[in-house]
Amino acid sequence: MGEEQYNGEILKCLTVIFKTGGCSWNRCRMCGYKNERYHGISAEEIIEKIRGQIAWVKAENPDTGYQMLKIFTSGSFFDEKELPIEARMDVARAFRGKLIIAETRTEMISRQDVADFREIIDDGTWERPLYIAMGLETTNDIIREKCIDKGNTFQDFCDAAERIHAEGAGVKTYLLMKPLFLTEKEAIEDMHTSIKEASPYSDMFSMNLCTVQNRTEVERYWKQGAFRPPYLWSALEVLASSDRHIMCDPVGGGYKRGPHNCGKCDKELVQGIRDYSMTGDHELAKALFEYECDCKAEWQFVLDNERSYCMPLTK
Repeated sequence: MGEEQYNGEILKCLTVIFKTGGCSWNRCRMCGYKNERYHGISAEEIIEKIRGQIAWVKAENPDTGYQMLKIFTSGSFFDEKELPIEARMDVARAFRGKLIIAETRTEMISRQDVADFREIIDDGTWERPLYIAMGLETTNDIIREKCIDKGNTFQDFCDAAERIHAEGAGVKTYLLMKPLFLTEKEAIEDMHTSIKEASPYSDMFSMNLCTVQNRTEVERYWKQGAFRPPYLWSALEVLASSDRHIMCDPVGGGYKRGPHNCGKCDKELVQGIRDYSMTGDHELAKALFEYECDCKAEWQFVLDNERSYCMPLTK
């Protein structure tokens, strides 16, 4: 349970991660969720297990306690192989009246599925009760293929956004700051470009700062010293200079597996980024970027001296 900003209002938000049959793609280099799945069970068994999870969520979280629901799964909410349609409809009926954000891959989206789900959850409370979240990660197809192994294209995202908007739902776009193989400077430049190019298709933006999750390819490179999570300075540079409100929750911020600076300034900057995400106050983002700490010189040195296809300069 937490809070989210929506159209200038702070809403109580419940985040739910349903354990499912698992991601159909199952190849993204940074994703640890793909390891959380039911193995070797039938669709009927998955439906029953989802119903049990729904019952637990409802029992632990009274409906009056939140307005927004964010739904994640082991992969894609609209993948019927991972989450049978009957289970998806059970979720819709259970959370009717909530403002729902559900994550899925682009190729799993059909206009009919969006329309059917939206019709069930819509009780007239919200002008737009459904947002579909998609992990675009970057608008650069080469980076998405080689650094992430995402298995889709920017055009796939644009086409999916068109289908979503056609059914009266909104689009939340996830971008990934500093996937494998990019220098710190390349990662910043990619975020600036991606925000600009994805803006016409996106109603909301969230920038995820790459973390080192267990049993992932990113972890393997990180253990070899060949990957460093992004500096918090890099995230702030993007947030402070963007015309859009970019939400950002620095998961693992200040720890070696997550986005971090030197350790002395991390805690304050992580909290500041979260405060900015809640308020959308660009002056706050700019003030955070002007924060004084000795490690900012190290960050600038990295920007100036890291070279493509080489090991990162710092840990």
